[in-house]
Amino acid sequence: MDYSHDDAGLARQPIGYWSWAAHEATVTHIRAALAEHGLTQPPWWVLNQLTDADEAGRPRAEVVATLRGYLHVGDALEPEIDALVGRDLVTEDATTRLRLTTAGHALRAEAAERVGRARAEIHTGIADEEFVAALKVLQRMIHNVGGKAWHH
Repeated sequence: MDYSHDDAGLARQPIGYWSWAAHEATVTHIRAALAEHGLTQPPWWVLNQLTDADEAGRPRAEVVATLRGYLHVGDALEPEIDALVGRDLVTEDATTRLRLTTAGHALRAEAAERVGRARAEIHTGIADEEFVAALKVLQRMIHNVGGKAWHH
């Protein structure tokens, strides 16, 4: 990639294109890492929501509500949770509380290690301060146009 453009030229670049290109490249990279473990993003998000749950687990509705804003998956999480139960990675009791199984914990740990490497690859050569500044700029742009973004 050519980074030789002067700052004035870069300042006139279309944010829509660059934010889309960054999204495509990074999400594709993360999805490829998850695929190595037989996962897509929605089940990965569910596994992460259950990782720190105590023995009581978490109510299905709570997990779905928490993840509703992730890339607009909404109710599409219900079949993903069912599939995790079907794969014996998650259990669900009569009160709809979800818990990771031993296999679910193991898969989540393996995938987390790989996703961590993918994140490090994405962030190579980018100082935390630069990353934070970029996120603040994107958040401000979203706010400026009345958009909605959510992530924790």
